[in-house]
Amino acid sequence: MAKRRLLICYAHPDDESFGNGALIAKYIHEGAEVYYLCATDGDVGTIPDDMKDQYETIRELRLAELACAEKTLGFKLIRMGYKDSGMQGAPENDDPDCLVYNWKHNPEDVKRRVVETIREVQPQVIITFNKYGGYGHPDHIAIQQATIQAFHAASDSAYLTDGLQPYTPQKLYYSTMPKWILSFRLWWLKMRGEDVRHMGRNKDIDFQKIVDNIEPAHVSVNIGAYLEDWDEASACHISQGGGSMRGFFARWPMWLRRVVMGKQGLTRVFPEPVSEGISEHDLFENVTLDEPQKEPVS
Repeated sequence: MAKRRLLICYAHPDDESFGNGALIAKYIHEGAEVYYLCATDGDVGTIPDDMKDQYETIRELRLAELACAEKTLGFKLIRMGYKDSGMQGAPENDDPDCLVYNWKHNPEDVKRRVVETIREVQPQVIITFNKYGGYGHPDHIAIQQATIQAFHAASDSAYLTDGLQPYTPQKLYYSTMPKWILSFRLWWLKMRGEDVRHMGRNKDIDFQKIVDNIEPAHVSVNIGAYLEDWDEASACHISQGGGSMRGFFARWPMWLRRVVMGKQGLTRVFPEPVSEGISEHDLFENVTLDEPQKEPVS
């Protein structure tokens, strides 16, 4: 029987859970195959001091947390294995093994690896970051750009990959966030006198730009029944806050969270929407299900 197949292309361990934990849980519960293409191993993420002795490297810690989320949600993990590049201008940007360096100097190699994943997994639907990468992280932007290019190249018979047939995914979405919630949060931060241009643990996140770069949602998926799964998967990534980026809402009673956060919006990029506003309530709406074709190219 043909299955629905969803591929999520993000940059770091935790991106999948913090951003799409409930969405992943919903589709897996409904019988879809969900794959997570994780571009980096999170090597330079900031972790609490009391966790630094638990593993020999940050990379090992982040991958252990990712394995926890994989088990919790049930997605199938595909690692690209690049090093984390750090934020814009960080010295790690110049590491030849990091994603940003490779996207800058060897973009065809990065693109080809994403094309190979698409042709192997054969997802009908793909999700990646918006053009700003959610909050401007250079790794987010790099994998977003590589995914966009790979989405179109995967169906091109002239674009050759070893033993893999061309495959045409049917839909492409950007992850997005509810603008009214973040706009309210922005207003509240300004009222408290916070420097919204320098937020986060390392003061390297521009919250104003996050809000300015939110793109409109065209699909609204009901995820209300899976908020507990979202919490559990986010808690796997304890070194990155364990989901505390949603802590403001986590303090609310579940019934209220389901009212406020029970729908997840995404921006449809392809096929291009014919109008603004919500026109879908399922990522697989109008998708043709097909059996995956695994035969190698002759």
